[in-house]
Amino acid sequence: MSTPKRFLTRMVIFLVAVALSAALLFPTLRTAFMTSPILNGMIIAVLLLGIVYIFRQVLMLGPEAAWIDSFRRGGNTTAVQRQPRLLNPVATLLTERQGRVSLSAISLRSLLDGVASRLDESRDLSRYLVGLLIFLGLLGTFWGLIQTIDAVGKVIANLSFSSGDLGTVFQELQANLESPLAGMGTAFSSSLFGLSGSLILGFLDLQAGQAQNRFYNELEDWLSSITRLGSAGPVSEGEASMPAYVQALLEQTADTIDRLQRTIERGEESRRSANNNLISLTEKMSVMTDQMRVEQSLMQKIAEGQLELRPVLARLADTSSFGSDEQTRAHIRNMELYLARLLEESSSGRNQAIEEIRSEIRLLARTIAAIAEESQR
Repeated sequence: MSTPKRFLTRMVIFLVAVALSAALLFPTLRTAFMTSPILNGMIIAVLLLGIVYIFRQVLMLGPEAAWIDSFRRGGNTTAVQRQPRLLNPVATLLTERQGRVSLSAISLRSLLDGVASRLDESRDLSRYLVGLLIFLGLLGTFWGLIQTIDAVGKVIANLSFSSGDLGTVFQELQANLESPLAGMGTAFSSSLFGLSGSLILGFLDLQAGQAQNRFYNELEDWLSSITRLGSAGPVSEGEASMPAYVQALLEQTADTIDRLQRTIERGEESRRSANNNLISLTEKMSVMTDQMRVEQSLMQKIAEGQLELRPVLARLADTSSFGSDEQTRAHIRNMELYLARLLEESSSGRNQAIEEIRSEIRLLARTIAAIAEESQR
């Protein structure tokens, strides 16, 4: 999507040219403005308001184009800070669909109509301001003409030739013509500012319309590229066209197939992740089995050692010579304590290993049950 910088550049250049012309004609324009400062000030205020509004309308197209570019590049709009305003229906429809985006011809027409109506509504105020400037200029014109006619009537009514001196009569006429001339100044100055303001806003509104039309055409080209046609092609002469409800049914069927395909893809991804989890669980179980075998062999060796030590301890207990030695008895008691502690540790290790095996078996059973439920769905 192209940005409206080119149209903004034209508008800025035009305003600079208008400002230079106004600066060159400033003494004349100042005199014309002072003939009716209230009405002319109102015209200039409307002109400035219209300039700001039209620039705002053109600048609003930048974020809209950025949103479209972000969606076309990444398929999502996470890089954009806010949702668009003109393309709100397009954003609502496209963000709800995941994966490959495809539109029907009816959806395309509906979206384009919505965007076109929003663009037309955004230009209503600028068109009204152009007409308002013309109205204010004509209002000042008629107001000045009314003042002129009233003043001319008073001058004619007050004109008297009774003195017989033509010089005095012309001096009175010259003094009384100031009011009609002031009315004519009001009429022409308001017409000048009103028509000039409408000319300026008209050019800016023209550039804004061109920017919006270009934005609309590029949007239409992009949406047309992701639109799916409802029929296979044109109908030959003599053949009946496809009924509307059949076309709608086919489009709904195609949308349902697309959703089913996305559901199957998500199920396949879930199945692959479950298989990967089962493989990792099997590997952990095999590692645990090897550890249990090593521990079992160690416990068997300990048990064999205990069996070998038992007759020796019995002979030591029966021998009175060893029993009379306190140091020997102390060693025997220490050995018995060590053997008892070793038996306790081996039993606790065996129980802990059994509990770990049971927990892993429970986890494996739950995983297999979840996979079975997903496959049934």
